[in-house]
Amino acid sequence: MLKSFVKAGRSEAGCDEAGRGCLAGPVYAAAVILPPSYKNKWLNDSKQLKESVRKELRLEIEEKAVCFAVASCTAGEIDEMNILNASIHSMHKALALLKQQPDFILVDGNRFKPYGTIPFETYIKGDGRFMSIAAASILAKTYRDDFMEKAHEQFPGYNWKVNKGYPTAHHREYLIKNGPSPLHRRSFKLKEQQIRLALK
Repeated sequence: MLKSFVKAGRSEAGCDEAGRGCLAGPVYAAAVILPPSYKNKWLNDSKQLKESVRKELRLEIEEKAVCFAVASCTAGEIDEMNILNASIHSMHKALALLKQQPDFILVDGNRFKPYGTIPFETYIKGDGRFMSIAAASILAKTYRDDFMEKAHEQFPGYNWKVNKGYPTAHHREYLIKNGPSPLHRRSFKLKEQQIRLALK
């Protein structure tokens, strides 16, 4: 089972993002403060869970969290500030939306920028180590998936209801043949020269 906290007796917010490696759509981030006594044996890195389990856990997290918030940066903002900065900015936006500010911030990965004066620590594969980060991972993933499934209705050719904007073979091929949608990230450099040309 994942750890409930880094240090007992303080309010800790877990942060994670979803969608960094996509060709299209926004990057989402979530911040979650869980009760110190919260336990759930199913809580884990969202990528390790079935979609149905993620949806069930999302409902429980939203019900039992002390507070939570979800925020995003658009494809245009990603192009403007790059994906790393957009991911961090989305986390900052989510933290700012929390009804209660934490004493400490746990961040999945190895890169972050200070959020005000609140101390923080980054944790590689943190979503598989701490419940608050895993909870944030699940919220960011499910909220972003919801967005991409709705976007699929407007741009069905890219098959976002299945690939959620990630560079699957179908997504790449359709992009080469038909060019980018308004939701594609123009700044991403990809291996295929044809795709780089299509994104211009």
